[in-house]
Amino acid sequence: MPIINKLPLTGIYGGTFDPIHFGHLRIAEELCDMIGFRKISFVPSGVPRLRQAPAASRDHRAAMVRLAIEDNPRFELDTREINRPGVTATVQTLREYQHEAGDNAALCFILGIDAFTKIDHWTEWPELFNLCHFIIVPRPGFTSLRETRQLSAAVQQELFSRHIVNGSDLALQSSGFIYTAQTSMLEISASQIRTLFSTGKSARYLLPEKVLGYIKSNRLYT
Repeated sequence: MPIINKLPLTGIYGGTFDPIHFGHLRIAEELCDMIGFRKISFVPSGVPRLRQAPAASRDHRAAMVRLAIEDNPRFELDTREINRPGVTATVQTLREYQHEAGDNAALCFILGIDAFTKIDHWTEWPELFNLCHFIIVPRPGFTSLRETRQLSAAVQQELFSRHIVNGSDLALQSSGFIYTAQTSMLEISASQIRTLFSTGKSARYLLPEKVLGYIKSNRLYT
């Protein structure tokens, strides 16, 4: 039988992380074991184009991610988007990653089902499939792509032609696949945490103690 050379897998986890919480961290931890990532890069966004501006500043959100992941050798913080002026464009970030990795890695962009339903609104969205694989994870209120009717015909076609059922196949080529991962879905959201802080209620046990302490000491979300 021919020998199949598999590519090392690079995990890229983008988001506002406003703030980062145990839901984010548990997904990343499970994907490391499930997919075989040696590293997952957390990439806080700068100024997102398709959602409200984050409540916390770029520097605060990066600092919270750094505190949340500092004890996990499989996680790392990537500040390229918060250091980039202007509106955040994922396509630019992925082009940078591809330029750095060349053809020697399979890039895997991690996002929630809710974000994937709007991917056709992203900048140069068809080009994204030439730059990375997509790993789609459940989110509160969105547990399966079959349950959403929000996919446009164009996105449905991409999903139909690119979807794979075996996560190990992500290592067969550098980009182009869509994989839905059955990770644990903790019923935690950043908006819930922000509301708790703004109303003077406890957010303990929803996010790491170091992050909780940082939010309190910097009086975020109040």
